[in-house]
Amino acid sequence: MYSHEHNETMPTTAVAQMLSHAVLARFFPYYVSNILAGLDEQGKGVVYHYDPVGHMEQLAFSATGASGAQIQPLLDNQAGALNMKDTTPPKITGDLARQLIHDAFISAAERDINNRRRRDCPHHHQGGQDRGDH
Repeated sequence: MYSHEHNETMPTTAVAQMLSHAVLARFFPYYVSNILAGLDEQGKGVVYHYDPVGHMEQLAFSATGASGAQIQPLLDNQAGALNMKDTTPPKITGDLARQLIHDAFISAAERDINNRRRRDCPHHHQGGQDRGDH
């Protein structure tokens, strides 16, 4: 609908704001924690993390849900190089991001019985979209 009205693809920041309003407008019937990832206006990767009432925060990486407490330290270490001496964070390429997501979900699935054994992580690119579920 947006693309028909504006003749352009909806930017990630607009999708993030729309998701925040959608969660707030529902009068809290669902206890969900969303994460939205995309590219900002400069083409740099961005992640929006939402709490269950729709408040959003822009981050470089994030984890939430049943295994969020197990996945976040892995991302802090591998993507953010946090609490590491004399180390700079790696440049996160598409391939590295997909590998980190895969490794994080495998690690969580082995340790948490509440974690689904499958993830949906579609990969959008210039040539279209890959399903990316495992």
